[in-house]
Amino acid sequence: MPEKKQWTYREKMAQANREAKATVVALVIVVVVWIAAGFGLSAFDVEVFGTPIWVFGGTLGTWIAAIVAAVVLGRRVFADFDLNEEERDANN
Repeated sequence: MPEKKQWTYREKMAQANREAKATVVALVIVVVVWIAAGFGLSAFDVEVFGTPIWVFGGTLGTWIAAIVAAVVLGRRVFADFDLNEEERDANN
């Protein structure tokens, strides 16, 4: 198992900030998809199984966008580090 990178407190806080900002951006993108797929499709008089297409766009489209956003955040933005390393090292 590869050894974890040793992060300074400043690097940890910078990474936490980066993760928070990226999460807010992902939220905004999901909301835009929800508005576009839900309200945007409401102008069309198309039905699937007797249900208006905007219902599927607003629910399934948003759900898929949220899953894609979570996967992208998990693979490209989030990092695994322990915020309490200094406390644990001080106790040993």
